[in-house]
Parts: sequence; structure tokens; C-alpha cells
Amino acid sequence: MPHELSGPLTDFIRHLASEKRHSPRTCDSYQRDLLRLASWLSLCGFTAWQRVTNHDLRRYVATLSREGLSGRSIARHLSATRRFYQFLLREKLASDNPALDIRAPKSGRRLPRVADVDQLNQLLDGQPDDPLEVRDLCMFELMYSSGLRLAELASLDLDTVDLRGGEVRVLGKGGKERLLPVGRKAIAAIQQWLRHRAALANDGESALFVSQRGERLSHRSIQARLSRWGISRGADQKLHPHLLRHSFASHMLESSGDLRAVQELLGHADIATTQVYTHLDFQHLARVYDQSHPRARRDKYHGKTSDKST
Repeated sequence: MPHELSGPLTDFIRHLASEKRHSPRTCDSYQRDLLRLASWLSLCGFTAWQRVTNHDLRRYVATLSREGLSGRSIARHLSATRRFYQFLLREKLASDNPALDIRAPKSGRRLPRVADVDQLNQLLDGQPDDPLEVRDLCMFELMYSSGLRLAELASLDLDTVDLRGGEVRVLGKGGKERLLPVGRKAIAAIQQWLRHRAALANDGESALFVSQRGERLSHRSIQARLSRWGISRGADQKLHPHLLRHSFASHMLESSGDLRAVQELLGHADIATTQVYTHLDFQHLARVYDQSHPRARRDKYHGKTSDKST
């Protein structure tokens, strides 16, 4: 690689570390992305950064896309390139920033994973062995029953749950409060947990879920306990709080078809956020169709589409 390409890049990384006080990890990330660009430019015959045009960088983005990089990764590469050219402009080593108006291609939206209804029922029907497992089962029942976020669950206080009314009051993103229904199984689990909570909670502790030390349970502890519960119960996928929330949303939409209601239950400000679950629902319908429709089923012996019509 020509020094005219590598020299300014080295100076830029030094600038990030010494003047901008970026962490070594951040500097390494910038260096890795920019070295990839510099190597590509060198292979294309470039000997100086100021000769690179907007068209050249668009070709580079197309190359990254063909190599399988996601839109998010390409956006990171472009961000590093734009910032590098800001440095080159300051150092009078470039006359413009050719990366300014280039946008990365959009990535296909990743669909959240959900758990199978039967498997969730099996996991939640497990019998707890001690007070802490009674607490854990109660948390997981409530998360799946009401579609709670991890932060919403952790922040629950004793007075936010109305067992008689079957409701829980949560504070969601942006400080927005919403009232959610609580299912019969979750109510029974809360009642069982409350019989043990008094022996664990510190005096004056308002949290619904407390640790062995009597304090509000942390986010990390909830995640660890859910993962442990899944392993001990033989789950075929790693359990995490958002899996329960995603499963709640998908199963509700699959049964009701009411997107607006699911949006309200999840506390989504924009219905577009909720619409990802319509894709999950369609995938389920597509599987049922493939397995059931006489013109779609595949012959299990020959791998061919069945057609028994005459």
C-alpha cells in the first residue's frame, strides 16, 4: 500500500487516540474499516486520498454489499470514511469529502425470535424448588402474560399490581404509563411469590421482585435467572427477557389479528414497530399452508409436490 494512503490513515488514528481520547477499541474499529478501504483503493491503482471521488466510493459500497456485509456494517464503514475525510480536509490533504451524500443499502429487517406456545407452557408449568425459583417463575409468567420489557419488570413496585382487578401498571419508554391485564396463571404466581417475599425483602423495600439480599433485583440478575431456568428445564433455545415479550406479541397477534391492540399492549409509539409481528404471523401461516394444502405438500418419499388430482 502506498505511503500516501497509509501515512494519513496512521495520523488519523493517532489523532483519535491522543486528541479525541477515543478508546483503543474504537480506534481499532476505525483503523480496521479504513484499512479495508485503503487496500481496495490500492488494488484499484489509487495513490492518494484526494483523488478518490464520490463515484469511486459508491463502487466500494457495492463491493462491500456483494461481499455480504449488512447495511448496518456498510453504514459503519461510511461513517468512518466521512470522519476520516473531515480530518483530511483539516490537514489540507483533500479538497472535499466524497462520502458525504452516500447512504448504505437498507438491510432486511431482522425478525425477532419467538418461542413455541407448547414449549413455553411446558417451561412455565415447571414446579419451583425454593423461594427464589418461586420468584423466578412469577417474573417469567408476568413477562409472558403482559408482554413486559425487562426494565418495566425490574421497576415494578408492590403497589403497581392490582391482583383483584387483574392489572399491572408499568412505566414504559419515554416515561409513558400504561395499564396492562394480568392473566390467571400470572396472578396465581404473584400470590405465591408474595407469601415468600416478606421473608426476603428489606424493611421499606418497595420493589415487587427482590434478591437474596432483600434489594430490588437487577436487570442482569433477571436475565441470568431466566437463562438458568431455561437450561434446567431443557429449553431448546436460550431464554432471555425479550424472547418472552416477542412471544407474547406474536402469540397475541396470531390469535386475535388485532394489530392496534397488540401495539397498545406493547407500548409502541409507532404501529410500524408492531408490524414486524405481522411478518412472524405470516411465516406461521405459510408453514401451515405448506404442510396442509394438497397442492403445496411435498411428497415425503420423493421430495416432489403432491398432486393427486386426475
